Amino acid sequence: MPAIAIIVPCRLESTRFPRKLLHKIKGRPLLLWVAERIAREAPEFPLWFAVDDARLADCVTAAGFRAIMTSGAHQSGTDRIAEANRTVGAALVINVQADEPLVTGGQLRALAELLGDGEGAPMATLATPFKRAADFLNPNQVKVVLAPSARRALFFSRSPMPYARDRAGVVDDAWVAANPCFKHLGLYGYRADLLSQFAELPMGQLEQIEKLEQLRVLENGYEIACAVTADATIGVDTPEDAVKFEQWLS
Repeated sequence: MPAIAIIVPCRLESTRFPRKLLHKIKGRPLLLWVAERIAREAPEFPLWFAVDDARLADCVTAAGFRAIMTSGAHQSGTDRIAEANRTVGAALVINVQADEPLVTGGQLRALAELLGDGEGAPMATLATPFKRAADFLNPNQVKVVLAPSARRALFFSRSPMPYARDRAGVVDDAWVAANPCFKHLGLYGYRADLLSQFAELPMGQLEQIEKLEQLRVLENGYEIACAVTADATIGVDTPEDAVKFEQWLS
């Protein structure tokens, strides 16, 4: 059983972008771009894919990666990873989203470092500074408020945080760059004990309102460690994002 492993939760269907993980970019499914990126950037970590459909399993196993079939009823990627880790048995688990094709080794090692701290939080994640007001105001780009000195996440929201009261919420790129405006990146780390308990934790009202699973952890009294990274990322949530990633490849 590995001390630490990467498990990528993979769901076939997607509301905003149907079957996006199999969407071909330059002739190859998005999921393979992610798989090969992880393997290249962080070869020291064992890698598994937790899938809910045989087509996803076939996609990764044909390329030499490992897949674990999981239930199609899971409501979150964390629930899916928790099921998969009953097979993997890792003490520490890093969750890379299956639609994040630009994850870096630095990001993954930062999560491993946060988790490896014996006095640290049972869950870890990453943030990066916003640079554009349009992104900061976009509800599809999740914000995180950080404790200034303790590397802890205080709250996550789809709303702009902090709110610029003196400007009636009207902000520009310069204001965003000058203030603690952080974008949450869809990368997580868990200690196995919290991961195994996650599905049993009651879903809080804030999670239900925001539709952000990480709020379940905060609402149940656990801390989430958070490090800031400058590494660029492109999450593929829509067909337009897929075009942006293809342009980046070019």
